Amino acid sequence: MGTAGRGFDDPSADVLTDAAVAFGLLASPARLHIVWALAQGECDVTGLAERVGGALPAVSQHLTKLKLAGLVRARREGRRQVYFVDDPDVVDVVRLAITRIGARAARFELPAPRLRGL
Repeated sequence: MGTAGRGFDDPSADVLTDAAVAFGLLASPARLHIVWALAQGECDVTGLAERVGGALPAVSQHLTKLKLAGLVRARREGRRQVYFVDDPDVVDVVRLAITRIGARAARFELPAPRLRGL
């Protein structure tokens, strides 16, 4: 690993690849919403589908991808699978990104134009 001009070591190629995979998975609004929801607490696929407004099969497919990447895990609770985020660092990144972007949007949001005569 080389040292950059500011004293930080460059990450290894493996670390950069793993990070790119994680960011690639989170680049989908639906998967990002699922991780956001799971960061608030465990949930089954039906609850997630209702919360994120997606079809059950689509949410299930997103969860499969997130599980394969090691970002989400599931445990059996009776007849249902309960999902949770398996990587607290991913929770931190998602929360930071969404809260910062949300705050920025709120800061620069302009009031809706009023229609004349109403």
